[in-house]
Amino acid sequence: VQLQASGGGLVQAGGSLRLSCAASGLTFSSATVGWFRQAPGKEREGVSGINPSGDSTYYVDSVKGRFTASRDNAKNTVYLQMDNLKPQDTATYFCAAVLGVRAQTLGLERVIKTKAVDIWGQGTQVTVSS
Repeated sequence: VQLQASGGGLVQAGGSLRLSCAASGLTFSSATVGWFRQAPGKEREGVSGINPSGDSTYYVDSVKGRFTASRDNAKNTVYLQMDNLKPQDTATYFCAAVLGVRAQTLGLERVIKTKAVDIWGQGTQVTVSS
């Protein structure tokens, strides 16, 4: 089972990036997927989450209205569209999968906030210059 995040890069403030999280060896359509980020010297924080069907999402307050999570289960891929990027968004971004019924039991927000995930993917670096 493997998750791979990609799509990071260097962008100026106000710009956009779209991150992708591709899964292999996993029935992705049954997994809740979260996006997390970690800046140097800071704790990893939950940024967004999306439920298996894609009709429920969660965003941390600092990215609401700027980031949009979506998924294409046929492609085993989840996306994070990041618009109006700010220097404080600079971090390594990770995707992670939550299996089973934990997300339905605890709620999407709590799962993301507590980082109660089962599988972590490799990160992708996002750097926003001012």
